[in-house]
Amino acid sequence: MKDHFAPTQRFLVLHDYGMGGLWWWVHARSVREVRETFAEVEVVETQETVAEAEGWDLEEVRVDGASTPAGLADLRALREAQRGLDGFGALADREIVWLRRSWDEEDGEGRTLYLLEVGSDGRRLRQVERGPDGRGVRSDPDDWAFNPPLFDLFDPELVGMEIGEEEFEAAWRGARHVDEVEQEGQG
Repeated sequence: MKDHFAPTQRFLVLHDYGMGGLWWWVHARSVREVRETFAEVEVVETQETVAEAEGWDLEEVRVDGASTPAGLADLRALREAQRGLDGFGALADREIVWLRRSWDEEDGEGRTLYLLEVGSDGRRLRQVERGPDGRGVRSDPDDWAFNPPLFDLFDPELVGMEIGEEEFEAAWRGARHVDEVEQEGQG
């Protein structure tokens, strides 16, 4: 059966921004249709959360509806802007993606380079952080207070950040665990 002929289902959709999130019920033919239509969202499928959300009085939206609530409309517009770009959706069907991303330090001390192993849901699985001094610090979900989905694998911008598994693994092996670095700093 082709996806465009499938009956619609009701999906619990979350735009998680780290310290909170926006939630909706979206009627669509598939999880993929939701993710292709709205940027930076996840479809939450854990039975406990779905059951709890039944009592939240969330807005209900059709994926192909004429009107979309605030917040979700912005995510649709972002996705539409991405859709025509080279690389759109190129990483979306991968179970694991390895990325290299740099961020400027807030204190102006230089750039921090992150080598990231990212799951299909956009959450980090492991990361290596390299500061301006070049030393690597590795961490995983057990080390983080929050692990929202940081990466939308449909985003064409991510294609230019992709690295190979070998590069990530070499950095992982060469990095010290975050606990070692923190203990050294306290000593």
